[in-house]
Amino acid sequence: MEAAALNRLLGEDRSQLGPGLEQFNKQHQQIFNFSHLTTSGQWVLLWNRLFELLADPEMPHRVECLVAIKLLSRDKTYLNDTVREDQLDCLLGLAGIGALGDVRFTAGEEVQIEALKCLSNLIFQSSKCQELCLRNASTEGIMRRIKTYKDGNVCYDIRYFDMKLLFLLTAINCDIRAKVREELHGLVYLVETLDLFMGQAAEEKEFSVNVELINEVLKVLFNLTVRTPLNAIPEEEEANQFHRLVIVVHDLFFYRTLNRDKIISLQSNIVNLLTSVPVSCYTELLTPLNSDDLDSKNVVPFEGKNVYVLHVLVEFLRRVFQKSEKKSDQYELLSPILTVLIKTIRASALNRRYIRSEILPPLKNVKDRPEIGTELRNYLCSLLTSPITQIADLSAELLFVLCKENVGRMIKYTGYGNAAGLFANRGLLGGRQGNTEQYSSDSEDSDTEEYKQIQHAINPVLGCYEPPKPNPLEGMSEEQKEYEAMQLVALMDKLQRQGIVQACKIGEDGRPQPVEHIMELQDEIPEQQRDHKRKT
Repeated sequence: MEAAALNRLLGEDRSQLGPGLEQFNKQHQQIFNFSHLTTSGQWVLLWNRLFELLADPEMPHRVECLVAIKLLSRDKTYLNDTVREDQLDCLLGLAGIGALGDVRFTAGEEVQIEALKCLSNLIFQSSKCQELCLRNASTEGIMRRIKTYKDGNVCYDIRYFDMKLLFLLTAINCDIRAKVREELHGLVYLVETLDLFMGQAAEEKEFSVNVELINEVLKVLFNLTVRTPLNAIPEEEEANQFHRLVIVVHDLFFYRTLNRDKIISLQSNIVNLLTSVPVSCYTELLTPLNSDDLDSKNVVPFEGKNVYVLHVLVEFLRRVFQKSEKKSDQYELLSPILTVLIKTIRASALNRRYIRSEILPPLKNVKDRPEIGTELRNYLCSLLTSPITQIADLSAELLFVLCKENVGRMIKYTGYGNAAGLFANRGLLGGRQGNTEQYSSDSEDSDTEEYKQIQHAINPVLGCYEPPKPNPLEGMSEEQKEYEAMQLVALMDKLQRQGIVQACKIGEDGRPQPVEHIMELQDEIPEQQRDHKRKT
């Protein structure tokens, strides 16, 4: 920036402020590193000068000043050292969320919007501002304005940036999150706000306009609910809030817009929010089936219920699988939806039966391995051996619960090799069974004719059909067989001594237990097999 232009802003001639601000903002619109100002000390001078100007209620260039502050706040080199509490209070006042009764700052909508943008930048960039917001009027001011949304006097942009700012505050600082939730009853008011925005969209018959605003509300709600443990049973008052939240979220699944990307974004935020909702509230995702609506696109009948929401969740999983080709993306993309589906199927038997019918339908093609193919079962089986252990565990739990925690059924659909990690972690090796008592005894298996025809030739380890193979020991004498067996033992022992593999036997707890020598494995041979060996 030319020295003459900078002098316009730092000088006392107010008539030069307008052109100076306009030139500065235009030149730095795409600049994020202000090293040319920070190294010379001009950044600090300019920052303080802009706030001096804002403090003057008669100054006509407030919007331009705020834009300049927004641009300067992109560079956090001296932000923590320079920003002061009174400057933050000034921005809060101009944004319309200052301390109650503080009438020093009155501003129109355009000024409020720019002030909110400045606050968002400052809170994102400055740890000092984050700490100041814990004791200033920021959260109270936002919540106070949220309560007035129903009056219809707050424009869309202000509501949008209110939510953006509240999201940042509750995401970055856990103390602010607790304050908004506990002291300011944020969960109650934000659920009401979400319901209000949905109602307005329905009245206007145009959802695409409000979807971004609703997304921001969902993000804030996620921040406020994320502390709830997976299986926590909330207190009565909190449980009622969660039930109300899920009822409102349920209705969101039925909203439509011509912009497909916006719907995907909305569903993604809904899924993220549902990860922090207690399992006990998931029953609200189902609605009774109305015979008058059977022809509607929003109706998926199943056992007397409309399971459209479950259908959307399953399709969301399918879409994520098609999208998450990179291993690095898998955890971020798959973890939320897998968590939600696990909680969904644990919430009710009907949920489990429907999702099972979509993910684990009766087997037909078992000539390929379970992890090969484009069906949901194939994708999930391929994740069982994923190096990302969190994803492998979530996929295993989803499939295992769909199988009613029955080891035999799990092997049938995934193959023992794919499920071995789950069995080892849960102590289910050696024929032990999972917690099957919590499920009904009615079998949900219905084998197809294709499956029955080749069932006898299915390799349970691979989980697929294996053509007959010649016996490699055929034609060998007993001495040759014994020699080959000892060679195998020697090779396994060598691998173990070199630390390449660790031989294990099944312990009393059903989990792998390391052995010191490979010959200890013979203790695992069942008594009847040893008897048979002695007889031959």
